[in-house]
Order: sequence, then structure tokens, then C-alpha cells
Amino acid sequence: MIRTLTGTITHTDTQSIVLNVHDVGYLVGIPNMDGALQENDTITLHTYLAVRETALTLFGFTSQMELDMFELLLNIPKIGPKSALQILCQATPNLLIEAAQKNDAVYLHKISGIGKKTCENTVMYLHGKVADFEAHPDTPKDSLNQTQTDAIDALVALGYDLSTARESIKNVSDKDATVNSLVTQALKTI
Repeated sequence: MIRTLTGTITHTDTQSIVLNVHDVGYLVGIPNMDGALQENDTITLHTYLAVRETALTLFGFTSQMELDMFELLLNIPKIGPKSALQILCQATPNLLIEAAQKNDAVYLHKISGIGKKTCENTVMYLHGKVADFEAHPDTPKDSLNQTQTDAIDALVALGYDLSTARESIKNVSDKDATVNSLVTQALKTI
């Protein structure tokens, strides 16, 4: 089993990188949500090797916490490695832990944009599993505050779909704004 790789990134994509380790390029699926991993960066990844009849697929994470959450997600019925990676592309481990500890699938759905049924299954499964987990400082914090989530709710109430509302609020730069001002600014961009 391959558990860590250290090398230089030679190519990046939205959900994968090619990591050059001693002149061998490994294609590694990653949750590169914020584009933090760039070509020519030297990194160490905590990895998971998914073995299937027709493929060996390598998934990598910049922190042990992300790998632990990925492995927990794999135990949820109907969640495979690609689905687990997609969940981690939309929600950080901290957000998943917070939603599971609150037992609040609606919160996870609203903040992350993950499908409603997937959120329900994820929160239900993780609820008892993450009781002892703490949010780790080495994992990114979620960027939406209560005012922003209220503004998302307001846009949804106005008839906009959740993903459009979420993206428009995320793109509004003023974090100290009121719900009304956020909605007004977001409506200008939609």
C-alpha cells in the first residue's frame, strides 16, 4: 500500500495532479478546492490506493485529517472513492465534522452545495463516528459565515437555485456586510 508520496507537481487539473517522484509521474486524485497546489510545488501527500478489477487509482491529501475523512466517507453505502473525493472537493473536513456533530444535513447542503440526499446519508453515517473529532487547524476553515448563509437563503427564497445563490454570495467580497447588502450585491452579478 502506498501511504505517502513526496515529489514535485508537474501538472495540475481540477481534481488531479501528476506528482513526479524520482522521475516517475503518479496521477493522483486530489481535492484541490482553492487551487492551492500549483505546478513546480514540492509536496508530501497522504495517499489512498483504490484497487478495482480494472484499475489502480491513487488519491492524495495534504493532511492526515483529509485522508481520515476520505476513508470514513468510503464506508458510507453507495459512496465510492470518486464520490468521496467529490464530497471533499465541496466540503472541508471541518465542515463535515461540524455538520455531523450538529446532526444537521440541511446546514451541510446549504454551505457545501452537495446534494440533499448525499448530505443526509453523510451526516447520518458520520454523526456517531466524528463525536471525538476536533476541527484541526491544518485544514482550511470554511469561508461562509452566518450572514452569508442567510443571504443564500434569501436568494433561494427569491427563486434562484442553491448553487447559483451560493456562488454569487461567495463572490461578493464584503465579509462584514449585512444580509440585505449581500443580497443586493449578489443580485447585480446574477
